[in-house]
Amino acid sequence: MWLPSKIQHLHANIMDIEKIIIRKVTADEIPSMTASRLNYLTEMQGERPPSYLKKLQENLQSFFVQTMQEGSFFALMAEYNGMVVSYGGMIIKKIPGDLNQSSYLEGEILNMYTLPEYRRQGISSVLLKQLISEARKMGISKLALHCSKAGEPLYRKFGFSDPVYPYLELMID
Repeated sequence: MWLPSKIQHLHANIMDIEKIIIRKVTADEIPSMTASRLNYLTEMQGERPPSYLKKLQENLQSFFVQTMQEGSFFALMAEYNGMVVSYGGMIIKKIPGDLNQSSYLEGEILNMYTLPEYRRQGISSVLLKQLISEARKMGISKLALHCSKAGEPLYRKFGFSDPVYPYLELMID
């Protein structure tokens, strides 16, 4: 692949993508994954008061512990040179069937977050590929996600598209 010399030099010095290790997040790593989620939310939604962030952190950790124990959530992490540089997770939902299939498993991807200094180097692609592979092994028939504008091209590259049926939301106070 051709890259302008300055970019190629930067790319080669920062990371060797072959050294990325993808593995499942364990219960002991939930606090670190929670911090990653908080970083993502802060980037997407802006700063919040410390008291709110503390409560959110507690709620997120509780959610991750409970859903990982139930098997309705799993997460993967990417490590580079012994350092966690990216996370991605999936909520697994059982959906009632229709005239095509008696029931479905759907996955909602969340917590896709890469440390800013490691972005645009292929880490999220490696992580997303593994999340999709895990979904296939579990029999999940559809994946969905909310994404940032910066992340949208990556997901479209993997085949994510606008919903077939209109998708509407109602925010209830």
